[in-house]
Amino acid sequence: MVTWSGAAAKVVPVGNLRLASSALVVFASCAGAPPPRAIPVAPTPAPALPPAVAPPAVPSLSGIWLGTLSAGGKALRIQLHLDLADTPAACAIDSLDQQAMGIPCTNVVASASAISFDVPAVRGTLKGSPSADGNTLNTTWSQGGSALALVLTRQTAALEAPTAAVDPAMPPLAIAQLKSVIDADLASAATLGDLAPATGGGVTIGVVSHGTRLVWTYGAAKVDSVFEIGSISKTFTGLILAQMAAQNKVKLDEPVRALLPAGTVAAPGSGGEITLLDLSAQRSGLPRLPDNLKPADEANPYADYDVKALYAYVAAHGVALPAKPEFGYSNLGVGLLGQALAERAHTTYEALLKKQVTGPLGMRDTVITIPAALRPRFIEGHDGEHKPAHAWDIPALAGAGAIRATAGDMLTYLEAQLHPDHVPATVRSSAEGKTLAAAIAASHQIHGEAGSRSHIALNWFHDDTTGCFWHNGATGGYSAFAIFCPDRDFAVVVLSNTSPGGTDFTDTLGRHIGQRMNGVPAVSLKPAAP
Repeated sequence: MVTWSGAAAKVVPVGNLRLASSALVVFASCAGAPPPRAIPVAPTPAPALPPAVAPPAVPSLSGIWLGTLSAGGKALRIQLHLDLADTPAACAIDSLDQQAMGIPCTNVVASASAISFDVPAVRGTLKGSPSADGNTLNTTWSQGGSALALVLTRQTAALEAPTAAVDPAMPPLAIAQLKSVIDADLASAATLGDLAPATGGGVTIGVVSHGTRLVWTYGAAKVDSVFEIGSISKTFTGLILAQMAAQNKVKLDEPVRALLPAGTVAAPGSGGEITLLDLSAQRSGLPRLPDNLKPADEANPYADYDVKALYAYVAAHGVALPAKPEFGYSNLGVGLLGQALAERAHTTYEALLKKQVTGPLGMRDTVITIPAALRPRFIEGHDGEHKPAHAWDIPALAGAGAIRATAGDMLTYLEAQLHPDHVPATVRSSAEGKTLAAAIAASHQIHGEAGSRSHIALNWFHDDTTGCFWHNGATGGYSAFAIFCPDRDFAVVVLSNTSPGGTDFTDTLGRHIGQRMNGVPAVSLKPAAP
């Protein structure tokens, strides 16, 4: 799961679509006949024809629309941007109260009587119909097995995302001061918000600063609880890529096609093709999710998407690189990268992860398949409405989001990111450990832009303002946030057993802690009013 910048929404082209109206135009002519005699008479006028009447024009659905989704006692304003006048058409939605702007829509179908589209980023679908005057859309929003009424009304101007409330800056916190400050900052959330006892929510926080570690918890979580970390898994996949490059097993500029089984996909007829680096730097042009992902169980949506289905998609889509590669976040792309690296190593992604990263670093609580010994510590997940949620199994796209971990193991990982040249001697005792320090450093090299004041390395995002690297993640029942700041020598991980809902609480908490440690104003943790 990716994090939104809060920038103004931009309309994203999604396909060929044009909404048109037709008009009937009647041409009539009539000539009088000459008189039968030479006596001049007035010509008999032709019968009058009724005036041509064009059918009423179909109201254009292009424009800006605003409505409110209500669920679980929370209200979220949804803003829709539609531009159907040009080819290709364009569609994007904003979740204003979550400050998630410009989320692209796909499969847009619009007519005088119906409108529908998908939002792959959040696995949502909108279907409905316009009013007769074209100023209201009466729709249903479907997501995660729930269907909610959503009435959208036409607007004359777009709304900007609300500015988050901030707490005043205080001097940069030492690790010994941190917990007491965060306790106070979280007081309201612990009684009214995402950590209220009735929610079943729990959070484990880990911090390392100048070599000193601190782990503490709130709610239902324990210090050694195991969580799904979602898309933070992508940074592990980027490090595996750097490891295998350092070991001369792959090259960053190698086509992904070369790593897949022979005959999987044909080479492009012309132009460039997708490389391993393109997949890790999120510029492959692949969509966020494959269009042949048709889950049998929405509560565990990736469980039945296997390698055969992945390769079928790749064969149909091809591996041509866009003429102008640009940043575009793709779970599919990084999932394909993980599978391709496993193919080159003649093993599974899970085994490759252990061999290249978690094994050398001694991360025994970081796994994909939960062993019996860890199962009692695998904390139950909850959806955005605080209902128990199924854990996610992600076989074919494991490199994009399948990893489970504890806060302690994540601190081991982040501390290695902070000081790759100081990894313990025990790490360097294996063949893979010998290359790990160089690979971690290589995984921080910037490879492209990723939005305003942001760049991307091998799947780590770089905040140009602070110099910190970060990533976040979410599954159906969990959310996570990780950040490390080399210039100030600290790292933070926040693991939650609740998927993002009305607020991105885990991201907000992670950012807040980082801001407290950097000595800058911190986004407030007080629960927002519904």
